[in-house]
Amino acid sequence: MTDPIADLLTRIRNASTVGKQTVLVPYSRMKQEILRVLKEEQFIVDYEITTVGGIKSIHVTLKYVDALPVIRMLKKVSTPGCRRYVKADDITSVRNNYGIAIISTSRGIMTNRQARKLHVGGELLCEIS
Repeated sequence: MTDPIADLLTRIRNASTVGKQTVLVPYSRMKQEILRVLKEEQFIVDYEITTVGGIKSIHVTLKYVDALPVIRMLKKVSTPGCRRYVKADDITSVRNNYGIAIISTSRGIMTNRQARKLHVGGELLCEIS
């Protein structure tokens, strides 16, 4: 797999499109941190790390309101072939602050609002609304 973050976003997008309650993704620390941010911003209900046969995976419980998924748009911005970095001053809002951007900074993975507040830049991973 060349882009595990894109795989995570695609699995979540596909599961929410067909109305699944949970989705299973392979474990990585980066994915765990992205899911932590999604849970803090209330885009997902919860996630749980499980180990089956020595292989770690993450069960993600998706969030729905009136049978419609809360996550309407998932867009991968930085790819392995074309990394996209932003300075602290160049961090913009996503859909007039109705969405978030997830940024990998030197202080960890955080939203665009947190990065602007702490005045740190980093790699712009994805946008979610």
